Amino acid sequence: MSEEAKQTCYEGCNVNSFQFYLQKSGEHEAIVKCLQNILPAEFQRIGAGKSNLDVLGVGSGGGEVDAQILSLLQSAFPSVPVTADIVEGSSQLTDNFKALIVKTANLQKIQFSWHITSSEDYEKQVEAKGDIKKFDFIHMVQMIYYLNNLSESIKFHHSLLKNNGKLMIIVEAANSGWDILWKTFAKELCKCGSIDEYRSSGEVIACLKEQGLKFEEHPVPNSFDITECFDQSSVTGERLLSFMTGRDHFSESFTPEVRAGILDLLRNKCSTEKDGKVFFNSNLSCIYVHA
Repeated sequence: MSEEAKQTCYEGCNVNSFQFYLQKSGEHEAIVKCLQNILPAEFQRIGAGKSNLDVLGVGSGGGEVDAQILSLLQSAFPSVPVTADIVEGSSQLTDNFKALIVKTANLQKIQFSWHITSSEDYEKQVEAKGDIKKFDFIHMVQMIYYLNNLSESIKFHHSLLKNNGKLMIIVEAANSGWDILWKTFAKELCKCGSIDEYRSSGEVIACLKEQGLKFEEHPVPNSFDITECFDQSSVTGERLLSFMTGRDHFSESFTPEVRAGILDLLRNKCSTEKDGKVFFNSNLSCIYVHA
């Protein structure tokens, strides 16, 4: 695995932190609910009259969302062969994905190709090879934050679409709690970890408009309880704050002033309070780009 891939994905303890966040946030459940509403009809349009269907997952992680996408595709076309190319920089998460396939009977019918590398390295490999595989459906779920060049990556993946194909990008929504937190404290949070430049749906949509691409946007509402983040003795609160700021140890990573500023922002600008609990605005956006 390339040095770049190591820097732009989850490995080791970061995988555990990521899984902890998913458990607490309900993010995947919110995404899956959106996909179940949108994808069946879209897949009928994409796959109409085709004898095989090819899917590319970019930054697929442990495959939880991919499994839902591929299951919906198979439900739409149960007798059509499906291939899935998976680009994921984390070998640990790729192993988790492979273990998920073993436990999921319908996924075992799909022909998988694994690319354990960063998305940028995958782009270089494809362009160097010359024999470019095209896809009916490409998805980039919660991974654009790790791209070096968002505009070029969108242009590249859009070029891989077959006629009538679709590119789906799921990203944190503009003006969500994430957007406010990471842009307010950009100096402290960016360039110190794996994210050099924070982006939300606003930046993605600006790129799509600049390239003249046709797209539609679907809201993915979500929030989760961060009340324990304001209890200095809470292990759960410390773990959530560490993930949300991209640090191994939140309480040790910032000056007292910056920690206080982050906590104040989280409570007063990024969240709503109800019945004594603080709920972080973690809305997402599902952006559907046409070939």
